Amino acid sequence: MKRIPSWLTYTVLRLVLFAVPLAILLLLGIVWYASVIAAALIGLCLSYILLAKQRHAVASDLYAARHRDKPAPSADDAEDEAIDAAQARTDVAGAEPAQNTPAQKAPAQKAPAQKAPGQKA
Repeated sequence: MKRIPSWLTYTVLRLVLFAVPLAILLLLGIVWYASVIAAALIGLCLSYILLAKQRHAVASDLYAARHRDKPAPSADDAEDEAIDAAQARTDVAGAEPAQNTPAQKAPAQKAPAQKAPGQKA
């Protein structure tokens, strides 16, 4: 047998907690718009007090539905993302990808240091 969804149970119970006071107030002869407002307030208060378990079940189901798409990342995925991020940084900086050429193996020559104005040599 299929389980009734928690949102459906909660909705039906909220409607019942509104409809019963509305029917009672209308049978007592109170004006319809005052009965609707009073029944809405009564239903709100009663549902807050009596339906805490159902409200929590609906919230849990919504949370589970919202977060089930995200599988836990594996170590390989994290490594691949780190490599891609590093390559993206070098591409953005304008650096050429590393190549094994003799020019790159030679030691870099340092440019002479420039003096700031007002500095003594």
